[in-house]
Amino acid sequence: MIRTLTRRYTLRTSSSCNRTRMSSDNSGKFHQNLIPDANDDDDGMDIRNEEQSMVHQNVGAGTPHHDLQSDMEMMKERFAKLLLGEDMSGGGKGVYSALALSNAVTNLAASIFGEKGKLEPLAPERKARWRKEMDWLLSVTDHIVEFVPSQQISKDGTNMEVMVTRQRSDLLANIPGLLKLDAILIETLDNFGQEQEFWYVSKNENQDMDNSSQRDDKWWHPIVKVPENGLSETSRKRLQYQKESVNQVLKAAMNINAQVLSEIQIPESYIDSLPKNGRESLGDSIYKSITVDSFDPLQFLSAMDFSTEHKVLDFKNRIEASILIWKRKMNQKDGWNPWGSGISSGKRELFEVRAETILLLLKQQFPGVAQSSLDISKIQENRDVGLAIQESYSRVLESLAFSVMSRIEDVLHADSLTQTRRCSEIDCSGDTDTLEIK
Repeated sequence: MIRTLTRRYTLRTSSSCNRTRMSSDNSGKFHQNLIPDANDDDDGMDIRNEEQSMVHQNVGAGTPHHDLQSDMEMMKERFAKLLLGEDMSGGGKGVYSALALSNAVTNLAASIFGEKGKLEPLAPERKARWRKEMDWLLSVTDHIVEFVPSQQISKDGTNMEVMVTRQRSDLLANIPGLLKLDAILIETLDNFGQEQEFWYVSKNENQDMDNSSQRDDKWWHPIVKVPENGLSETSRKRLQYQKESVNQVLKAAMNINAQVLSEIQIPESYIDSLPKNGRESLGDSIYKSITVDSFDPLQFLSAMDFSTEHKVLDFKNRIEASILIWKRKMNQKDGWNPWGSGISSGKRELFEVRAETILLLLKQQFPGVAQSSLDISKIQENRDVGLAIQESYSRVLESLAFSVMSRIEDVLHADSLTQTRRCSEIDCSGDTDTLEIK
Protein backbone atom coordinates (compact mmCIF):
# COMPACT_ATOMS: atom_id res chain seq x y z
CA MET A 1 0.00 0.00 0.00
CA ILE A 2 2.85 2.36 0.81
CA ARG A 3 4.40 1.27 -2.49
CA THR A 4 1.22 2.20 -4.37
CA LEU A 5 1.14 5.64 -2.79
CA THR A 6 4.82 6.27 -3.51
CA ARG A 7 4.40 5.20 -7.11
CA ARG A 8 1.66 7.75 -7.66
CA TYR A 9 3.77 10.64 -6.38
CA THR A 10 6.79 9.47 -8.34
CA LEU A 11 4.73 9.41 -11.55
CA ARG A 12 3.63 13.01 -11.07
CA THR A 13 7.14 14.35 -10.63
CA SER A 14 9.24 12.33 -13.03
CA SER A 15 8.30 11.21 -16.51
CA SER A 16 10.97 8.54 -16.38
CA CYS A 17 9.23 6.59 -13.58
CA ASN A 18 6.63 4.43 -15.26
CA ARG A 19 5.70 1.95 -12.56
CA THR A 20 2.03 2.88 -12.26
CA ARG A 21 -0.19 1.87 -15.13
CA MET A 22 -3.27 3.97 -15.79
CA SER A 23 -6.31 3.18 -17.86
CA SER A 24 -6.10 4.86 -21.24
CA ASP A 25 -9.85 4.95 -21.78
CA ASN A 26 -10.61 7.13 -18.75
CA SER A 27 -8.98 10.56 -18.95
CA GLY A 28 -7.87 11.72 -15.54
CA LYS A 29 -8.93 8.45 -13.87
CA PHE A 30 -6.19 6.52 -12.09
CA HIS A 31 -6.47 2.80 -12.70
CA GLN A 32 -3.68 0.63 -11.36
CA ASN A 33 -3.21 -2.63 -13.22
CA LEU A 34 -4.59 -5.41 -11.08
CA ILE A 35 -2.12 -8.08 -12.22
CA PRO A 36 1.48 -7.25 -11.27
CA ASP A 37 4.19 -7.57 -13.89
CA ALA A 38 6.87 -10.17 -13.57
CA ASN A 39 9.39 -7.33 -13.20
CA ASP A 40 7.81 -6.07 -9.96
CA ASP A 41 9.96 -8.31 -7.79
CA ASP A 42 13.10 -7.38 -9.70
CA ASP A 43 12.69 -3.67 -9.14
CA GLY A 44 11.68 -3.95 -5.50
CA MET A 45 15.03 -2.58 -4.33
CA ASP A 46 14.70 0.39 -6.69
CA ILE A 47 11.27 1.20 -5.30
CA ARG A 48 12.56 1.08 -1.73
CA ASN A 49 15.39 3.40 -2.73
CA GLU A 50 12.88 5.80 -4.26
CA GLU A 51 10.82 5.76 -1.05
CA GLN A 52 13.89 6.55 1.05
CA SER A 53 14.88 9.31 -1.36
CA MET A 54 11.45 10.92 -1.17
CA VAL A 55 11.45 10.80 2.62
CA HIS A 56 14.73 12.78 2.84
CA GLN A 57 14.16 15.35 0.14
CA ASN A 58 11.39 17.34 -1.48
CA VAL A 59 10.70 15.85 -4.91
CA GLY A 60 9.27 18.34 -7.43
CA ALA A 61 7.55 21.63 -6.83
CA GLY A 62 4.04 20.11 -7.16
CA THR A 63 4.46 17.37 -4.53
CA PRO A 64 5.91 18.80 -1.32
CA HIS A 65 7.24 16.46 1.30
CA HIS A 66 4.51 17.28 3.79
CA ASP A 67 1.75 16.25 1.33
CA LEU A 68 3.26 12.80 0.99
CA GLN A 69 3.70 12.49 4.73
CA SER A 70 0.14 13.69 5.34
CA ASP A 71 -1.30 11.14 2.90
CA MET A 72 0.77 8.35 4.45
CA GLU A 73 -0.47 9.24 7.92
CA MET A 74 -4.05 9.37 6.70
CA MET A 75 -3.70 6.00 4.98
CA LYS A 76 -2.25 4.46 8.14
CA GLU A 77 -5.21 5.81 10.13
CA ARG A 78 -7.76 4.43 7.63
CA PHE A 79 -6.27 0.94 7.52
CA ALA A 80 -5.72 0.84 11.27
CA LYS A 81 -9.43 1.47 11.70
CA LEU A 82 -10.21 -1.31 9.23
CA LEU A 83 -7.89 -3.78 10.98
CA LEU A 84 -9.52 -2.96 14.32
CA GLY A 85 -12.95 -3.58 12.82
CA GLU A 86 -14.01 -0.03 13.78
CA ASP A 87 -13.43 -0.86 17.46
CA MET A 88 -10.88 1.78 18.40
CA SER A 89 -10.62 0.43 21.94
CA GLY A 90 -8.84 -2.66 20.57
CA GLY A 91 -11.01 -4.89 22.73
CA GLY A 92 -11.84 -7.33 19.95
CA LYS A 93 -15.48 -6.23 19.67
CA GLY A 94 -15.11 -4.89 16.14
CA VAL A 95 -17.07 -5.95 13.08
CA TYR A 96 -15.83 -8.32 10.38
CA SER A 97 -13.19 -6.94 8.00
CA ALA A 98 -15.66 -7.25 5.12
CA LEU A 99 -18.25 -5.10 6.90
CA ALA A 100 -15.61 -2.58 7.97
CA LEU A 101 -14.51 -2.12 4.34
CA SER A 102 -18.13 -1.90 3.18
CA ASN A 103 -18.83 0.81 5.75
CA ALA A 104 -15.66 2.65 4.73
CA VAL A 105 -16.76 2.83 1.08
CA THR A 106 -20.29 3.85 2.05
CA ASN A 107 -19.14 6.57 4.46
CA LEU A 108 -16.59 7.93 1.98
CA ALA A 109 -19.25 8.24 -0.74
CA ALA A 110 -21.65 9.94 1.68
CA SER A 111 -19.01 12.51 2.70
CA ILE A 112 -17.99 13.23 -0.91
CA PHE A 113 -21.31 13.23 -2.76
CA GLY A 114 -23.97 13.55 -0.07
CA GLU A 115 -27.38 13.89 -1.67
CA LYS A 116 -26.84 15.64 -4.98
CA GLY A 117 -29.26 18.57 -5.09
CA LYS A 118 -27.69 20.29 -8.10
CA LEU A 119 -26.11 19.38 -11.40
CA GLU A 120 -22.62 20.76 -10.85
CA PRO A 121 -19.04 19.47 -10.92
CA LEU A 122 -17.42 18.12 -7.81
CA ALA A 123 -15.03 20.52 -6.12
CA PRO A 124 -11.43 19.64 -7.11
CA GLU A 125 -10.46 18.73 -3.56
CA ARG A 126 -13.47 16.43 -3.20
CA LYS A 127 -12.74 14.75 -6.52
CA ALA A 128 -9.10 14.25 -5.58
CA ARG A 129 -10.05 12.83 -2.19
CA TRP A 130 -12.57 10.42 -3.75
CA ARG A 131 -10.04 9.04 -6.22
CA LYS A 132 -7.24 8.86 -3.68
CA GLU A 133 -9.16 7.13 -0.87
CA MET A 134 -11.05 4.79 -3.19
CA ASP A 135 -7.68 3.76 -4.63
CA TRP A 136 -6.56 2.92 -1.11
CA LEU A 137 -9.63 0.81 -0.41
CA LEU A 138 -9.50 -0.93 -3.78
CA SER A 139 -5.82 -1.78 -3.25
CA VAL A 140 -7.03 -4.52 -0.89
CA THR A 141 -8.41 -6.38 -3.90
CA ASP A 142 -4.92 -6.58 -5.43
CA HIS A 143 -4.06 -9.18 -2.80
CA ILE A 144 -7.20 -11.34 -3.13
CA VAL A 145 -5.91 -14.04 -5.47
CA GLU A 146 -6.60 -17.53 -6.75
CA PHE A 147 -4.35 -20.26 -8.20
CA VAL A 148 -4.47 -20.85 -11.96
CA PRO A 149 -2.37 -23.15 -14.16
CA SER A 150 0.36 -21.56 -16.26
CA GLN A 151 2.87 -22.89 -18.79
CA GLN A 152 6.54 -22.23 -18.12
CA ILE A 153 9.68 -23.32 -20.02
CA SER A 154 12.62 -24.40 -17.90
CA LYS A 155 16.27 -23.74 -18.75
CA ASP A 156 16.63 -27.10 -20.48
CA GLY A 157 13.63 -26.33 -22.74
CA THR A 158 11.14 -28.54 -20.89
CA ASN A 159 7.57 -27.25 -20.93
CA MET A 160 6.05 -27.43 -17.45
CA GLU A 161 2.66 -26.56 -16.02
CA VAL A 162 2.84 -24.72 -12.72
CA MET A 163 0.29 -22.99 -10.54
CA VAL A 164 0.56 -19.21 -10.29
CA THR A 165 -1.56 -16.60 -8.54
CA ARG A 166 -3.74 -13.96 -10.14
CA GLN A 167 -6.49 -11.71 -8.89
CA ARG A 168 -9.73 -13.54 -8.18
CA SER A 169 -11.85 -13.85 -11.32
CA ASP A 170 -14.92 -11.98 -10.03
CA LEU A 171 -12.77 -9.01 -9.00
CA LEU A 172 -10.90 -9.15 -12.30
CA ALA A 173 -14.24 -8.89 -14.13
CA ASN A 174 -16.09 -6.33 -12.01
CA ILE A 175 -13.58 -3.86 -10.59
CA PRO A 176 -12.48 -2.44 -14.00
CA GLY A 177 -16.14 -2.11 -14.98
CA LEU A 178 -16.98 -0.26 -11.78
CA LEU A 179 -14.03 2.09 -12.30
CA LYS A 180 -15.35 2.84 -15.79
CA LEU A 181 -18.84 3.59 -14.45
CA ASP A 182 -17.28 5.81 -11.78
CA ALA A 183 -15.37 7.77 -14.43
CA ILE A 184 -18.50 8.25 -16.57
CA LEU A 185 -20.46 9.71 -13.64
CA ILE A 186 -17.67 12.10 -12.64
CA GLU A 187 -17.27 13.18 -16.27
CA THR A 188 -21.04 13.76 -16.54
CA LEU A 189 -20.96 16.05 -13.52
CA ASP A 190 -17.94 17.88 -14.94
CA ASN A 191 -19.90 18.63 -18.12
CA PHE A 192 -22.27 20.84 -16.14
CA GLY A 193 -19.49 23.24 -15.13
CA GLN A 194 -20.25 25.88 -17.79
CA GLU A 195 -24.04 25.49 -17.85
CA GLN A 196 -25.84 28.75 -18.70
CA GLU A 197 -29.36 27.72 -19.70
CA PHE A 198 -30.59 26.65 -16.27
CA TRP A 199 -29.69 27.63 -12.74
CA TYR A 200 -30.78 27.09 -9.16
CA VAL A 201 -32.31 29.39 -6.57
CA SER A 202 -33.36 28.81 -2.98
CA LYS A 203 -36.96 29.10 -1.87
CA ASN A 204 -36.21 32.38 -0.09
CA GLU A 205 -34.78 33.86 -3.31
CA ASN A 206 -37.81 32.83 -5.33
CA GLN A 207 -40.85 34.27 -3.60
CA ASP A 208 -42.65 34.80 -6.91
CA MET A 209 -42.18 31.17 -7.99
CA ASP A 210 -45.19 29.27 -9.26
CA ASN A 211 -45.55 26.44 -6.75
CA SER A 212 -46.48 24.00 -9.51
CA SER A 213 -42.90 24.11 -10.84
CA GLN A 214 -41.53 22.36 -7.72
CA ARG A 215 -42.20 18.67 -7.24
CA ASP A 216 -43.81 17.89 -3.89
CA ASP A 217 -41.58 14.86 -3.29
CA LYS A 218 -38.43 17.00 -3.67
CA TRP A 219 -39.35 20.08 -1.67
CA TRP A 220 -35.95 20.20 0.08
CA HIS A 221 -33.96 20.56 -3.15
CA PRO A 222 -33.00 23.92 -4.70
CA ILE A 223 -35.45 25.19 -7.31
CA VAL A 224 -34.53 24.80 -10.98
CA LYS A 225 -34.99 27.89 -13.15
CA VAL A 226 -34.94 28.00 -16.95
CA PRO A 227 -35.27 30.92 -19.39
CA GLU A 228 -38.77 32.27 -20.12
CA ASN A 229 -38.75 30.58 -23.52
CA GLY A 230 -37.44 27.31 -22.09
CA LEU A 231 -34.26 25.47 -22.99
CA SER A 232 -32.83 25.60 -26.46
CA GLU A 233 -33.23 22.54 -28.64
CA THR A 234 -29.49 21.83 -28.43
CA SER A 235 -29.47 21.97 -24.65
CA ARG A 236 -32.59 19.82 -24.43
CA LYS A 237 -31.09 17.13 -26.65
CA ARG A 238 -27.84 17.20 -24.70
CA LEU A 239 -29.72 16.68 -21.43
CA GLN A 240 -31.67 13.79 -22.93
CA TYR A 241 -28.44 12.20 -24.10
CA GLN A 242 -26.83 12.61 -20.68
CA LYS A 243 -29.91 11.20 -18.99
CA GLU A 244 -29.76 8.10 -21.20
CA SER A 245 -26.03 7.72 -20.55
CA VAL A 246 -26.50 7.91 -16.78
CA ASN A 247 -29.43 5.52 -17.03
CA GLN A 248 -27.14 2.96 -18.66
CA VAL A 249 -24.66 3.43 -15.81
CA LEU A 250 -27.49 2.94 -13.31
CA LYS A 251 -28.58 -0.32 -14.96
CA ALA A 252 -25.01 -1.64 -15.10
CA ALA A 253 -24.38 -0.80 -11.43
CA MET A 254 -27.70 -2.41 -10.43
CA ASN A 255 -26.84 -5.57 -12.35
CA ILE A 256 -23.41 -5.87 -10.72
CA ASN A 257 -24.86 -5.21 -7.28
CA ALA A 258 -27.63 -7.79 -7.76
CA GLN A 259 -25.12 -10.36 -9.03
CA VAL A 260 -22.78 -9.80 -6.07
CA LEU A 261 -25.62 -9.94 -3.53
CA SER A 262 -26.81 -13.22 -5.04
CA GLU A 263 -23.36 -14.72 -4.36
CA ILE A 264 -23.42 -13.75 -0.67
CA GLN A 265 -24.72 -16.52 1.54
CA ILE A 266 -28.08 -15.94 3.23
CA PRO A 267 -27.53 -15.73 7.01
CA GLU A 268 -29.20 -18.34 9.17
CA SER A 269 -30.54 -15.58 11.41
CA TYR A 270 -32.60 -14.24 8.49
CA ILE A 271 -33.88 -17.70 7.57
CA ASP A 272 -34.94 -18.34 11.17
CA SER A 273 -36.97 -15.13 11.17
CA LEU A 274 -39.04 -16.11 8.11
CA PRO A 275 -42.68 -17.22 8.32
CA LYS A 276 -43.39 -20.86 7.55
CA ASN A 277 -45.33 -20.27 4.32
CA GLY A 278 -45.71 -17.76 1.52
CA ARG A 279 -49.28 -16.82 2.43
CA GLU A 280 -48.22 -15.66 5.88
CA SER A 281 -45.38 -13.63 4.40
CA LEU A 282 -47.41 -11.93 1.65
CA GLY A 283 -50.77 -11.61 3.36
CA ASP A 284 -54.02 -13.07 2.06
CA SER A 285 -54.77 -10.32 -0.47
CA ILE A 286 -51.36 -10.32 -2.20
CA TYR A 287 -51.09 -14.11 -2.01
CA LYS A 288 -54.44 -14.59 -3.78
CA SER A 289 -53.48 -12.10 -6.49
CA ILE A 290 -50.22 -13.92 -7.23
CA THR A 291 -51.64 -17.45 -7.16
CA VAL A 292 -54.61 -16.89 -9.51
CA ASP A 293 -54.71 -18.88 -12.75
CA SER A 294 -54.45 -15.81 -15.00
CA PHE A 295 -51.69 -13.52 -13.75
CA ASP A 296 -50.41 -10.23 -15.23
CA PRO A 297 -47.46 -8.77 -13.25
CA LEU A 298 -47.86 -5.27 -14.69
CA GLN A 299 -51.55 -5.17 -13.86
CA PHE A 300 -50.78 -6.53 -10.40
CA LEU A 301 -48.22 -3.79 -9.68
CA SER A 302 -50.51 -1.05 -11.02
CA ALA A 303 -53.13 -2.08 -8.46
CA MET A 304 -50.70 -1.88 -5.51
CA ASP A 305 -50.39 1.16 -3.27
CA PHE A 306 -46.86 2.52 -3.61
CA SER A 307 -47.61 6.05 -2.44
CA THR A 308 -44.71 6.09 0.04
CA GLU A 309 -41.22 4.62 0.09
CA HIS A 310 -42.09 2.71 3.27
CA LYS A 311 -44.87 0.86 1.45
CA VAL A 312 -42.54 0.01 -1.45
CA LEU A 313 -39.87 -1.31 0.92
CA ASP A 314 -42.38 -3.34 2.95
CA PHE A 315 -43.74 -4.94 -0.22
CA LYS A 316 -40.19 -5.70 -1.41
CA ASN A 317 -39.39 -7.39 1.91
CA ARG A 318 -42.53 -9.55 1.65
CA ILE A 319 -41.81 -10.61 -1.92
CA GLU A 320 -38.17 -11.54 -1.19
CA ALA A 321 -39.21 -13.53 1.87
CA SER A 322 -41.85 -15.46 -0.07
CA ILE A 323 -39.35 -16.28 -2.86
CA LEU A 324 -36.90 -17.70 -0.35
CA ILE A 325 -39.64 -19.69 1.42
CA TRP A 326 -40.81 -21.30 -1.82
CA LYS A 327 -37.23 -22.08 -2.88
CA ARG A 328 -36.47 -23.78 0.43
CA LYS A 329 -39.63 -25.84 0.20
CA MET A 330 -38.67 -27.08 -3.27
CA ASN A 331 -35.11 -27.88 -2.17
CA GLN A 332 -36.35 -29.77 0.90
CA LYS A 333 -39.24 -31.59 -0.75
CA ASP A 334 -37.66 -35.01 -0.05
CA GLY A 335 -38.55 -36.13 3.43
CA TRP A 336 -40.37 -34.29 6.19
CA ASN A 337 -39.49 -30.68 6.92
CA PRO A 338 -41.22 -27.87 8.81
CA TRP A 339 -41.52 -25.85 5.59
CA GLY A 340 -43.77 -28.41 3.92
CA SER A 341 -47.37 -27.79 2.75
CA GLY A 342 -50.05 -29.27 0.55
CA ILE A 343 -49.11 -27.27 -2.56
CA SER A 344 -47.52 -29.23 -5.38
CA SER A 345 -43.93 -28.48 -6.34
CA GLY A 346 -45.02 -27.42 -9.84
CA LYS A 347 -47.36 -24.73 -8.52
CA ARG A 348 -44.80 -23.62 -5.99
CA GLU A 349 -42.24 -23.17 -8.75
CA LEU A 350 -44.78 -21.16 -10.76
CA PHE A 351 -45.46 -18.90 -7.78
CA GLU A 352 -41.74 -18.37 -7.27
CA VAL A 353 -41.24 -17.34 -10.92
CA ARG A 354 -44.13 -14.88 -10.63
CA ALA A 355 -42.72 -13.39 -7.44
CA GLU A 356 -39.26 -13.02 -9.01
CA THR A 357 -40.82 -11.26 -12.01
CA ILE A 358 -42.63 -8.86 -9.68
CA LEU A 359 -39.42 -8.20 -7.76
CA LEU A 360 -37.50 -7.43 -10.97
CA LEU A 361 -40.18 -5.02 -12.19
CA LEU A 362 -40.32 -3.39 -8.77
CA LYS A 363 -36.56 -2.73 -8.77
CA GLN A 364 -36.81 -1.21 -12.25
CA GLN A 365 -39.75 0.98 -11.25
CA PHE A 366 -38.18 2.14 -7.97
CA PRO A 367 -34.39 2.01 -8.44
CA GLY A 368 -33.74 4.39 -5.55
CA VAL A 369 -35.60 2.43 -2.90
CA ALA A 370 -33.75 1.58 0.31
CA GLN A 371 -32.10 -1.79 0.88
CA SER A 372 -34.35 -4.67 1.84
CA SER A 373 -34.09 -6.66 5.06
CA LEU A 374 -32.47 -9.53 3.14
CA ASP A 375 -29.83 -7.27 1.59
CA ILE A 376 -28.98 -5.65 4.92
CA SER A 377 -28.72 -9.04 6.60
CA LYS A 378 -26.38 -10.31 3.88
CA ILE A 379 -24.12 -7.26 4.05
CA GLN A 380 -23.88 -7.38 7.84
CA GLU A 381 -23.09 -11.09 8.03
CA ASN A 382 -20.88 -11.36 4.94
CA ARG A 383 -17.24 -12.27 5.58
CA ASP A 384 -15.92 -12.24 2.00
CA VAL A 385 -13.87 -9.06 1.63
CA GLY A 386 -13.88 -9.19 -2.17
CA LEU A 387 -17.67 -9.42 -2.35
CA ALA A 388 -18.02 -6.67 0.27
CA ILE A 389 -15.96 -4.20 -1.79
CA GLN A 390 -17.81 -5.04 -5.01
CA GLU A 391 -21.22 -4.72 -3.33
CA SER A 392 -20.50 -1.41 -1.59
CA TYR A 393 -18.78 0.17 -4.61
CA SER A 394 -21.59 -0.81 -6.99
CA ARG A 395 -24.20 0.35 -4.45
CA VAL A 396 -22.75 3.84 -4.02
CA LEU A 397 -22.37 4.22 -7.81
CA GLU A 398 -25.97 3.09 -8.24
CA SER A 399 -27.08 5.70 -5.71
CA LEU A 400 -25.03 8.45 -7.37
CA ALA A 401 -26.33 7.56 -10.83
CA PHE A 402 -29.91 7.64 -9.59
CA SER A 403 -29.36 11.06 -7.99
CA VAL A 404 -27.78 12.52 -11.12
CA MET A 405 -30.55 11.15 -13.34
CA SER A 406 -33.19 12.57 -10.97
CA ARG A 407 -31.58 16.02 -11.12
CA ILE A 408 -31.56 15.89 -14.94
CA GLU A 409 -35.24 14.96 -14.84
CA ASP A 410 -35.88 17.99 -12.59
CA VAL A 411 -34.42 20.29 -15.23
CA LEU A 412 -36.41 18.66 -18.02
CA HIS A 413 -39.54 18.87 -15.85
CA ALA A 414 -39.02 22.60 -15.28
CA ASP A 415 -38.48 23.08 -19.02
CA SER A 416 -41.65 21.13 -19.80
CA LEU A 417 -43.71 23.31 -17.46
CA THR A 418 -42.25 26.45 -19.03
CA GLN A 419 -43.06 25.22 -22.52
CA THR A 420 -46.61 24.33 -21.47
CA ARG A 421 -47.23 27.76 -19.96
CA ARG A 422 -45.75 29.47 -23.01
CA CYS A 423 -47.93 27.49 -25.41
CA SER A 424 -50.97 28.26 -23.27
CA GLU A 425 -50.21 31.98 -23.33
CA ILE A 426 -49.75 31.92 -27.11
CA ASP A 427 -53.10 30.17 -27.59
CA CYS A 428 -54.85 32.66 -25.32
CA SER A 429 -53.39 35.66 -27.16
CA GLY A 430 -54.32 34.05 -30.45
CA ASP A 431 -57.93 33.69 -29.32
CA THR A 432 -57.96 37.31 -28.18
CA ASP A 433 -56.71 38.53 -31.56
CA THR A 434 -59.32 36.46 -33.32
CA LEU A 435 -62.06 37.95 -31.22
CA GLU A 436 -60.84 41.51 -31.88
CA ILE A 437 -60.77 40.91 -35.66
CA LYS A 438 -64.30 39.61 -35.60
